[in-house]
Amino acid sequence: MTEELQITGFIGGGNMAGAMIRGLLAAGRPASSIVVAEPLAEQRERLQALDSGLCVTADNLEAATRAGMLVLAVKPQLLDDVLVPLAAADRPAGQLVVSVAAGITLGRLARHLGRDMAIVRVMPNQPALVGAGVSALCASPGTSTAQRREVEALASAMGTAIWLDDETQMDAVTAISGSGPAYFYLLIEMLEQAGTELGLPAPLARQLAVGTALGAGQAAASLKLPPDALRASVTSPGGTTAAALEVLESRGVRSAFAAALRAARDRSLALGRSD
Repeated sequence: MTEELQITGFIGGGNMAGAMIRGLLAAGRPASSIVVAEPLAEQRERLQALDSGLCVTADNLEAATRAGMLVLAVKPQLLDDVLVPLAAADRPAGQLVVSVAAGITLGRLARHLGRDMAIVRVMPNQPALVGAGVSALCASPGTSTAQRREVEALASAMGTAIWLDDETQMDAVTAISGSGPAYFYLLIEMLEQAGTELGLPAPLARQLAVGTALGAGQAAASLKLPPDALRASVTSPGGTTAAALEVLESRGVRSAFAAALRAARDRSLALGRSD
């Protein structure tokens, strides 16, 4: 592979691209091997502050024509505007394209970039910003084992990387883990608000809500018990937890969550159909 093909390029320099770049730098990637194209001057300044050796530009084609691995880190609604000029650009032979745009299928990307292109979809989530993300990955048939390893290293720099065997699972993944942090933040928000209504000072209510969420997640990961067993271990018959859960169950919390996840999944599907 030539030196040119060792460049990792990013089109879009928002939060998720920033998380990937920080992960790469922390893993020992030279800043000089990373090119980022970002239209907003203020965002370019923030990216450049990560490392003076980064190449930060406003020109998408500068990143696209230099990169052996090109990461499309733009919102799905903007992706077509990016793909059209890329399709006509003189990009490196054998370029690997990585997309983090929710709902945009491998087939749709290939229609713009070429049927035989090596393309990998990555669905990260927002905790990637602190190195605690979980990313689901799926690859086009033209993606080699070495290229899959390269993308896995990129995703692992932000947390955990999980390969999917079937791209159709990606919409459900988007609903659960891609959008999932917002559900937990909503729960923290509600616990904090309820705590203040029950007489706690707001800072204490927030500390308790955030600490409990963090601890529960760590326990679920460490104890490796099914969630119903974990829930039962906290729920004494006739106790305070049982009283709270009875109210939640009686008010349809499970059906509400199921409907919410279906709505997120359906929106992901709709984004994929928007040509």
